[in-house]
Amino acid sequence: MITLASDCLLFELASGESVPYSADMVSVELEDDTAELFDEEFVRHAANAVFHYFKHELGRQTVSVGEFAEALEKLLRGFAATARQSKGADLRPRVLESDLHLLARELGQGCELLFFARLRAELQQHLQQSPRVLRFRGLRGCVKQLTGARRWGLRCQELEGEIVAYLRQCLSAASAPDEFSLMVE
Repeated sequence: MITLASDCLLFELASGESVPYSADMVSVELEDDTAELFDEEFVRHAANAVFHYFKHELGRQTVSVGEFAEALEKLLRGFAATARQSKGADLRPRVLESDLHLLARELGQGCELLFFARLRAELQQHLQQSPRVLRFRGLRGCVKQLTGARRWGLRCQELEGEIVAYLRQCLSAASAPDEFSLMVE
């Protein structure tokens, strides 16, 4: 038996066949009215978030194409409703970004405790600006920097989970705007 790569999910097709896909291999096509609201990069990130949800949050190794499409549609519908409401006032939602890898590089290797304090301060600083979307990118590079790892291993995977959980915990303790999304990639 061939084992499934750690970054893959088996997608069950309508024909009953199962095909392994990584998050980067998933492509999405939108209908005209929805395609006008979102750019290609946003949809790719949304698909990656749904992939992560099934793979890591639910711990699934297999998902039907229908389940995946339904979850992605639900996610995009929520964003579409917000985008349509704000179309008159704001054509694009306000997005703030932070580079986790850069934060880790500034502190140096092995400074996990300092990193978490700096991360909380960065999150609070951005929340004061009331963004609609807060995007933390560079998670993988950040984890490798903090652990001093050249290759992704179990310690890296654990620290990645700790960082995401910490951001969620800080966010639940802070007062985030009503229409707010946090993206960590």
